[in-house]
Amino acid sequence: MTMTSSSCATTGGLPDGPLVAYYGDDFTGSTDVMEAFTAAGVPTVLFLQTPGPSALARFSHMRCVGLAGTSRGRDPAWMRQHLPPAFQSLQQLGAPILHYKVCSTFDSAPQVGSIGQAIDLGVPGSGARWSPTIVGAPRLQRFQMFGQLFAGFMGEVYRIDRHPSMSRHPVTPMDEADLRVHLGRQTGRRIELIDGVQSTSGQGDARLQALQGDDQPVIMLDVMDADSQREAGRLVWENRAGGLFSASSSGLQYALVAYWRSQGWLPAQSTLPTPAPASAIAVVSGSCSVMSGKQIEWALANGFHGERLNVAACLHASTREAEISRVVTGSLQALAQGRSPVVYSAMGPDDAAVTGFEALVQACGLDRAQAAQIIGDALAEVMKQLLDRSELRRVVVAGGDSSGAVASHLGVQALTVLAGLRPGAPLCRAWSDDARRDGLELVLKGGQMGTPTFYGEVLSGHVSD
Repeated sequence: MTMTSSSCATTGGLPDGPLVAYYGDDFTGSTDVMEAFTAAGVPTVLFLQTPGPSALARFSHMRCVGLAGTSRGRDPAWMRQHLPPAFQSLQQLGAPILHYKVCSTFDSAPQVGSIGQAIDLGVPGSGARWSPTIVGAPRLQRFQMFGQLFAGFMGEVYRIDRHPSMSRHPVTPMDEADLRVHLGRQTGRRIELIDGVQSTSGQGDARLQALQGDDQPVIMLDVMDADSQREAGRLVWENRAGGLFSASSSGLQYALVAYWRSQGWLPAQSTLPTPAPASAIAVVSGSCSVMSGKQIEWALANGFHGERLNVAACLHASTREAEISRVVTGSLQALAQGRSPVVYSAMGPDDAAVTGFEALVQACGLDRAQAAQIIGDALAEVMKQLLDRSELRRVVVAGGDSSGAVASHLGVQALTVLAGLRPGAPLCRAWSDDARRDGLELVLKGGQMGTPTFYGEVLSGHVSD
């Protein structure tokens, strides 16, 4: 996996070749990076599997190359097996920054989706004396102040440990807003902070020099507004010598873009095309977030056809195929009537399918990871059959684990951004050797992304105010 590049800045501009290579810890967050860079004029491609020479040659003009992964839902043993070869393949691209892309809510835990484990695997391969972490992304309503993370929801901003959804996440609830404390539960590596006051008052460089060291500490950079965002980007870009490894949200891309723009290296404004309307779409949702529940509720009240996937039937091998067939049949009938189907396994965190999930999993003799994979695979099979048996060309997948299962199941090799919708949830174009899949329009949506009307916006191509 090699591409020609230069890691030294050309005079008055950006270096040739890839600027950033990244591994996304889930599929939805991986498209978030594409949106941030593509809108800013930095061509980006996301591969869904490690690309070979022909695939890289096809996208040789890209300035950012990503590899979508599933580590957000994996344990540290899985990470130790799978992340090092992924990081090594990305390092061979020659980009000066290797980015381990995490969710902007930073939800993770020592036993699942451990950001600390990923850092411990990635940092030793870099030549830098520090590893920057940027989580704040104001465009996504994510703000980090004095190390504390805040996130927006329905017009209000909450400290992450009091967020209506993230504090109740069924797998990795956020019970600590100080990201140094939260990350410290996952790694023994030294963790430091350059806060927003220090960076915007001209103290950032001195602070960085004092904090970095041979032990390659994680240094978190506050981002809460345009000034702190631009300064975070400057600190990263101007101190990348030797190559950096950064576990960050797409806040890293937004920060780099802010700095590059300030230097006149990128266009001043972000632009993405507006999607054309679709005659119909199909949605599959494995998310149990509050926002996902509101989006399903809105869709069912506004002309969409709902099909609830019976989780218990899917978990039993003897009834799984019949349940998938039932859901597909109902969805195809809706499409024949001009209605867009929404297939969902739960409607928000208080749904009985969520609150009773552990008991159901135990009764089936499974563990949570196995059960989650079965549900993801069932949703993937539903989507595959809908595409194979209809004229659908635009689809939505909600939920990180679900997105990974569906995208992998469809035989898609790569994604690029086609058009803009809501921040963090762009409309993507699928690239595939299968003519049935090539050109498919696909939205991989994280549970928290969008507004209640999001599925209507995907259908119409019009984003409401």
